[in-house]
Amino acid sequence: SLYRIINEVNPDEIYNLAAQSHVKISFQIPEYTSEVNAFGPLRILEIIRHYKKKKIKFYQASSSEMFGKSKPPQNEATLLKPRSIYAISKVFAYHSVIHYREAYNIHACNGILFNHESPRRGVNFVTKKIISTAVKIKYGLANELLLGNLDSVRDWGYSPDYVQAMWKILQLDSPSDFIISTGELHSVREFLNIAFSYLNLDYMDYVKVDPKFYREGEKIPLCGNPEKINKVTGWKNKKKLESIIYEMIDNEKNILIKS
Repeated sequence: SLYRIINEVNPDEIYNLAAQSHVKISFQIPEYTSEVNAFGPLRILEIIRHYKKKKIKFYQASSSEMFGKSKPPQNEATLLKPRSIYAISKVFAYHSVIHYREAYNIHACNGILFNHESPRRGVNFVTKKIISTAVKIKYGLANELLLGNLDSVRDWGYSPDYVQAMWKILQLDSPSDFIISTGELHSVREFLNIAFSYLNLDYMDYVKVDPKFYREGEKIPLCGNPEKINKVTGWKNKKKLESIIYEMIDNEKNILIKS
């Protein structure tokens, strides 16, 4: 059980990154998504509340998807308007953290993460789909890439940078909630151009738009304002999108060559 694990490890800090994290899939398995994303954090908070050995600090990985239809740039005061089961479940966890912090004096924080990428990104996300397919095209293992709205924009950061932000948040004397983002918007088209150009390819020769990949929520961009975390913790994202894409491609090439 969760209590047994926490009791045995006796941690100083708990970082809850566990989630069913795919927005589209959350519509297909709403109950499971809610069980993991909403009630999982609640169970941990309840254990921390009654834990006798020490006061445990808790970090909850919240999501930019919680903002939904709220116009950018989004900050810590922006109204939450979730537009998916995934986002709704994350809002439940977000408010649970605030409730336990205020009602039971638990050192609990939300880090509202905007899109963050690395070579470990799952294949069911558009960034990894682009990288993986582009490399396969380069090596003659694929000949086309089907995508949705190429003009959709996102605030893309680097996962290791964001992990550092999480740690900095829990080192503060007073718990609070923070946006973790770059504050910059880039389009899927721009992502494609960087990735394919790095492989000496032209994405327009291989990419086809398929309307089935369009998402309703893409009409309003998610772009975070990281001013609060910059000022309070000194954190700033370091790695730019171009370098992130290069690292992802190099890793994908190495995997393909080894296989």
